[in-house]
Amino acid sequence: MRITLLPDVEQRPRRVAVGEFDGVHLGHRAVIQGNDTVLTFEPHPLAVVRPDMAPKLLTTLERKAQLVAELGVEELVVIPFDETFAQRSAEDFVDHVLVEMLQATRVSVGENFRFGHRAGGDTRLLSSDERFETRVVPLVEADGEVVSSSHIRGLVLAGEVDVAEHFLGAPFAMEGEVVSGDRRGRELGFPTANLVPDPALIQPGHGIYAARASFGDQTRVAAVNVGVRPTFKTDLVVLVEAYLLDWQGDLYGQHLTLEYVARLRGERRFDSVDALIEQMHADVAATREICGA
Repeated sequence: MRITLLPDVEQRPRRVAVGEFDGVHLGHRAVIQGNDTVLTFEPHPLAVVRPDMAPKLLTTLERKAQLVAELGVEELVVIPFDETFAQRSAEDFVDHVLVEMLQATRVSVGENFRFGHRAGGDTRLLSSDERFETRVVPLVEADGEVVSSSHIRGLVLAGEVDVAEHFLGAPFAMEGEVVSGDRRGRELGFPTANLVPDPALIQPGHGIYAARASFGDQTRVAAVNVGVRPTFKTDLVVLVEAYLLDWQGDLYGQHLTLEYVARLRGERRFDSVDALIEQMHADVAATREICGA
């Protein structure tokens, strides 16, 4: 799949799905289905027009591109969203972006899609334009709940990563470069690969999780701690520490992706190191059972 900035698109007819698509959840997938091009925005428009209301995101642009590519899309077109673009009227967006630059023959959006300056454009404006076909996709429900990025963010924050996966259609994941820690895990017999969470992204609530860790061409089951390690005196910086089962080696500097499977328990303080180690053995055993390792 090609990733193209809007100013650099080639001139050709396209079937275009338009949206922010944070998380590329089941509702987004319904909008994207049958289109060869996805048009999205970077950064999230609210980060520009209402920074105080901008949400923490489920996916980086890179993760979004990966998920979109898996749906068979040929091209991801990215609009570099800034204050100048935010001033464009809905009519200007239709005329110059959809028609002139992308040569859209069909435009697919969700039923609640709004666009243009002060969100002046909606599905009625698109449907009234005879230069392209407009496909309006109803909101998708799962288990009686409307699938939305905001609802999924709440699930992740609550640690309900298994429920979030059901709405996403793929595991909730985080990724980053493995950084050096204080080697506390190694001293306890559970050496960990440590990631520092991106403050712009949503993270699971503090606790212990079963996950799958991918690096290079390898994937391992991992027991993951998200939190501040209350048993020890720390600077209370949130860390993500992954103990990879049945693997030994140095991952410092490598790119690691964690796909969360299930929450095992909350983070808590132990009265002794021995009690912590005993619980860690139990967490690893539970991770093996859940992930089939």
